[in-house]
This record gives sequence, structure tokens and C-alpha cells, in this order.
Amino acid sequence: MSDKIKHPGLWSVFFTVVSLAWVFPIVLVVINSFKQKAYISRNAFSIPTGKQFVGFENYTRGIERTNLISSFGWTVVVTVGAVGLILLCTSMCAWWIVRVDNWSARTLYVLFLFNMIVPFQMVMFTLSKIADMLGLNTPWGLWFVYLGFGAGLAVFIFTGVIKGIPQELEESAMIDGASVPRIFFRIVLPIMKPAVVSVAILETMWIWNDFLLPYLTLDMRKYKTMSIAIQYLKGGYGSVDMGAMMGCLVLAIVPIIIFYLICQKYIISGVMAGAVKG
Repeated sequence: MSDKIKHPGLWSVFFTVVSLAWVFPIVLVVINSFKQKAYISRNAFSIPTGKQFVGFENYTRGIERTNLISSFGWTVVVTVGAVGLILLCTSMCAWWIVRVDNWSARTLYVLFLFNMIVPFQMVMFTLSKIADMLGLNTPWGLWFVYLGFGAGLAVFIFTGVIKGIPQELEESAMIDGASVPRIFFRIVLPIMKPAVVSVAILETMWIWNDFLLPYLTLDMRKYKTMSIAIQYLKGGYGSVDMGAMMGCLVLAIVPIIIFYLICQKYIISGVMAGAVKG
């Protein structure tokens, strides 16, 4: 602790270097998205100039070859629907767990925590078969699959926040004649706003960028998310249209980066509220 106080500049340099290491791959993708594909493999680190520079040709070719606009629409449908369902169901479940606080509620909470540590690889093949059997191989069916996998973290954060909400507020509203749904949506949920936004950001970033779960679940003949559509730029015998792929990757990254930059101030406050009070 004393070293941090005596040498704050060293820590600033360290974290700046770490940040640049994380950002560098994204910058590299953006740079190569404006190159001819022959130069991407030959000299990936050079700035595109002269005949290397192709403008937005890679972007237009990538959109045409992958039908990326349609895939973008399905990605939005899956992400918005799944995140909304996770927030609604898990916030109400966490409220019930904290306020009831009996053996069944505590057992359910432990099961949610167990959900966080079970590797996805253990259940992915069984999940694929069950999803087909139950007709969950659609974007709206995928909402419920994501609900199952994303509920653990959300319930963990929400229960910590709800424990810090004075129960007297809810009791006063109940004495005034407020119904249970009204108490939750008018009193509890507004107080939970930082945590709700935090969970929404974390779940959105996970679902938007996810490849494996939609690939195993969705009917590929009808629905493709952006992460899946981009993989179709791979041709036979290992050939890849690197220019078009780089352009599509930039188009897939930009929306989630904008979303994160807008909402990032809520992340630390929401996660800390759940961790400290839980």
C-alpha cells in the first residue's frame, strides 16, 4: 500500500501498458480492415498506404457475402430479449430469496451459485439435443437458454444489493395498500438501478459476442448471429477472405464498444454493491 502512495506514477505506467496490450488487437483489426487481403497476411502490422489501401471495399464485400445486416438483426433480437428476460426473472428471484430466507430459498441460492461454476463444456452436447427436442432452436427460444446460463451471476449480484435495502420501506408501502408487484417495481427495482445496469452490461457483452451457444442451439438454415455469420467467410481447404473478415469483425465490435462506453460508469458501483453487501 505504501509503495502505491510513494510511486503512483509507476502504477500509472504499468496500467497504461496493460491497457495498450488489451487495445492493440482491436487496433490491429481496424487497420487490416482497410487493406487488400494479400497484404494482411504478408505484413499485418503496417499502416495501409498506396495500393494496400482499399477503403471500405472489405466492409461491403463482407456484408454481401455474409448477409451481415440480417445477422445483425438476429443478434439484436437474441441479445435484447435474453438480457431483458435475465434482468426481470433474476431480480424478482433474488428479491424472493432475500425476503423469504427459509431453507428452500437458501437452497435455491446455492444452486444459482453452483450454476456459476459448472463448465459449459459439460452440458453443451446434451443442451443441443434438448433444445431441438423442445423447439428452442429459434432466437426467442435461445432467450430461455441464456436465462439458464446467465442467472447465476445476476442472482448473486442482486441478492447482495437487496440485502442492503431497508425492509421497512416495503413494509410501509404494504401498510399503505401497495400490492407485491407494485412494491417491487416502484420501490425495490429503482433502488437496484446501478446493479441492474451493471448486470445488463455484463450479460450484453457476453451474449453479443457469444459464438458457441447460438451455434449449438440455433437452426443455421434460418438464423445466424453475427459471430456465426462471420465464420462463413472461411472457404474450402482452409482459405479465408481475411479482408472481408476484418471488416465484419469491426462492424460486430463497434456496437458493443459504444454500448460499453455509454454505460461503463455503472459497472463498478453495481458490482461492488452486490459484492460488499452480499
